[in-house]
Amino acid sequence: MKQLFLIINDGSIKLIDTPVPIIKDNYVLVETLYSVISAGTERGLTSFGGKNLIQKAMARPDQVKKVLEKMSTDGIVTTIESAFTRLNEPMPMGYSAVGKVVECGRGVTEFDKGDLVAMAGQAYHSEVNRVNKNLVVKIPNEMTDYRQGAFCALGGIALQGIHQAQIVPGETVAVIGLGLLGHITARILDAYGCDVIGYDIKDKSLPETRLKAFVLSNDENAAEITKALTKGRGVDKVIITAAANSNEPMDLAAAIARDRAIICMIGVTQMNIDRRPYYEKELSFTIARSYGPGRYDSNYEEKGIDYPIGHVRFTEGRNMEEFIRLIVGKRTDFSDLITHEIDFEKAAEAYEMITTNKNNEKYIGILLKYSPNETKMDSVVRSAKRTINKKQISVGLIGAGNFSKNTLLPIMKETGLYHFRALANTGGIGAAQAKNVFSFDYVTNDYSKLLEDEEIDLIIVSTQHNSHASFVVNALKAGKNVYCEKPLCLTIKELNCIEEVYRTSKGELFCGMNRRHAPLIKQIQKDFSTDKVPAVYDYIVNAGHIPEDHWTQDERLGGGRIIGEACHFVDVIQYLDGSEILSLDVTFAQNEAFSKKDNALITLRFKSGAVGNIIYTSMGSKRYSKEQLRVFSSGKVCEMDNYISMNQYGSLKKTTIKLRQDKGIKNEYELIYKVIRGETENSAIEDTFINHRLLIEGIKK
Repeated sequence: MKQLFLIINDGSIKLIDTPVPIIKDNYVLVETLYSVISAGTERGLTSFGGKNLIQKAMARPDQVKKVLEKMSTDGIVTTIESAFTRLNEPMPMGYSAVGKVVECGRGVTEFDKGDLVAMAGQAYHSEVNRVNKNLVVKIPNEMTDYRQGAFCALGGIALQGIHQAQIVPGETVAVIGLGLLGHITARILDAYGCDVIGYDIKDKSLPETRLKAFVLSNDENAAEITKALTKGRGVDKVIITAAANSNEPMDLAAAIARDRAIICMIGVTQMNIDRRPYYEKELSFTIARSYGPGRYDSNYEEKGIDYPIGHVRFTEGRNMEEFIRLIVGKRTDFSDLITHEIDFEKAAEAYEMITTNKNNEKYIGILLKYSPNETKMDSVVRSAKRTINKKQISVGLIGAGNFSKNTLLPIMKETGLYHFRALANTGGIGAAQAKNVFSFDYVTNDYSKLLEDEEIDLIIVSTQHNSHASFVVNALKAGKNVYCEKPLCLTIKELNCIEEVYRTSKGELFCGMNRRHAPLIKQIQKDFSTDKVPAVYDYIVNAGHIPEDHWTQDERLGGGRIIGEACHFVDVIQYLDGSEILSLDVTFAQNEAFSKKDNALITLRFKSGAVGNIIYTSMGSKRYSKEQLRVFSSGKVCEMDNYISMNQYGSLKKTTIKLRQDKGIKNEYELIYKVIRGETENSAIEDTFINHRLLIEGIKK
């Protein structure tokens, strides 16, 4: 199938071929018929992409602040490389569409194959979309012009603004900004029995948008005109739908509002509140969060858990449902807002229209129309044939998450030792992003094809943690060499199975414990002879906060942060000491403010007599280094700071500073190559088995 992406580097758009997503529980697979281009939102994104680096920085000072913070902890070179990697990643476009259901996952009882549906949020400009059932609404047969369903996300945004502004029938409501969203909002308000006054810098009124009046927002007498239209009172409520870089819509809203009115923002403008009018009129300001309750809640949008209607009448999905109801009941109509239908294959024309608009086209609602395509449901997408360097190892990657795209693939490519043969991913977005930047011979949604491919030497597993064990076992059974991103697994049962299969497989097994390969760690071992002389180790991990609903915090999916990340730090101390771990104990902080188990003290005892201490916490500042290691041994002290610098104290002080943060990932990939080529032995995996077993058992105590 084809999907539309924005190339952030230059603001261009690109159709990328990618395999169709596979169905998941609580999701539906929808063949897109029409998707809407939101001129305000998508113009802003393409405009940002077209800016140079300085202009991008000026437009997003919040992101510049984050970059500067990262520079202070991770180093200049590392931060710049990370920023450019992100800029190279294509961004999926679109969020509102209408289509036909082609498949339903388990847990979906509301829809059947062949149903016409409106969809939002996960409804990209793509020939096929995989959308959670809570973000899909059935279109009844009575709705003959089903194209209007493509506006469902905008309808949901309008309705959420109406709910947030606490609008009741009979009130006079100002709508500031008469673009597509403004007209949809005004028509819904009219259907609810409200008088609507429209405002914009140009007269954008339409016959089908029944306004009480239209007022030029830049008219210096706009407030007086509004009072004349409202018996000297001012409007009861204001909804700002404008997309502007100024504060003028906010100032106008305060000027035209009556005493104790409510102003709601659903557009995108500056939001500087002038205290005087807000104080004198005791105004209330609120902002609507997108389409309604459920937005950005993974339980609602990913797991398909709906809110009880007795507690939340209008959720994200029920706002969309209400929008469709208004159309079906002929309370309102939006068909005239569709000014352009452009073939999906010619999407560039639509984006030219909303940006430079060289032909001065008058537009409001632009729909992309999807034509039949026999290949859209293909599970494999092949690239042009490439010459393979026989010295390279052919790789099959399972999973195209952020770590794969931003770290694993760039560094592996940098080594020059690997040929990217195939990528398997369940969704179209990640696969398309990786495929656009890194050349794979083919991309598929079926990982078993990688196991069957005789040309693939190494299978890389970089998926959600709960799937690692099964992928590793199946790949080893297929006789493949396997590199699994940490953790190797989540349970003792899985670990036992992996060990058993590994012992009989002809394939080698590696786990992403890269820090033991970092130059600074190797230097510590060499200078301190930590594998010969007992030491005391103190590792501080300022891990940072991750929201409780993030998948890594879910013990079923990610196993929690300790098994998911702390295995790294156990491995570093295990490598430095070189002797058997006699005990590993995990003590979690008891803190109501941090209910998840991401604050812990891990203590280690070694056969050598050494002891280790790992502090893993999410309570620290982002301005503080993420990782610090202190080693005490034989009258000497070593302080390693975030894999950038190191101070050694003995008879003299020795300082090592690196321009680039180096956590040993490249060295690890070079070692994997040598092991597979038979040039060296694979010893690290035995340590991984040991520390995983002890860590899992320590967590469960």
